[in-house]
Amino acid sequence: MDGLPPADMPEIAFAGRSNVGKSSLINALTGRKDLARASGEPGRTRELNFFDLAGRIRIVDLPGYGFAKAPKDVAARWMALTRDYLRGRVNLKRVILLIDGRHGIKPADEAIMKVLTEAAVSYQVTLTKLDKLKPAEREAMIAATQAAIAKKVAAFPVIAATSSSKRLGLDALRADIADLALPEQER
Repeated sequence: MDGLPPADMPEIAFAGRSNVGKSSLINALTGRKDLARASGEPGRTRELNFFDLAGRIRIVDLPGYGFAKAPKDVAARWMALTRDYLRGRVNLKRVILLIDGRHGIKPADEAIMKVLTEAAVSYQVTLTKLDKLKPAEREAMIAATQAAIAKKVAAFPVIAATSSSKRLGLDALRADIADLALPEQER
């Protein structure tokens, strides 16, 4: 934790299961193909990666959780580092919690929501890979996800519905993130 950048600007962290598309979404939001390293192999993000966006806000790519191909003790260290970061970062404005829109909220996602709630960290559920669903399936997934988070106190009430490859929902999510970069009095 002592090696992290100073807490001198707002931070938005991206969390999600391994292979949910965190790196692809970060790249799509920033318009940079190789800012965050995307890989076909789950669990490639193994540390906290900080990206400074013009000195106004930092994006933090957290290690994925779920089925990463890593020894249990290594995965436990990643989770401990993530928990320490979430509990101790005063400038963390929100966690963008990515959920694969094809599968919905899984038990591992519920566990992270509990961790975020216990750490008093606001999170916004962001459905990914929605281009893989038909429009009716997409709407049903958004509605089901909205219902699932309705009573979760730390959950931001607006679901972000995205597809990195088809650029769906990126402008709205980008606007939400930009708003968080503003000083409190300007929001």
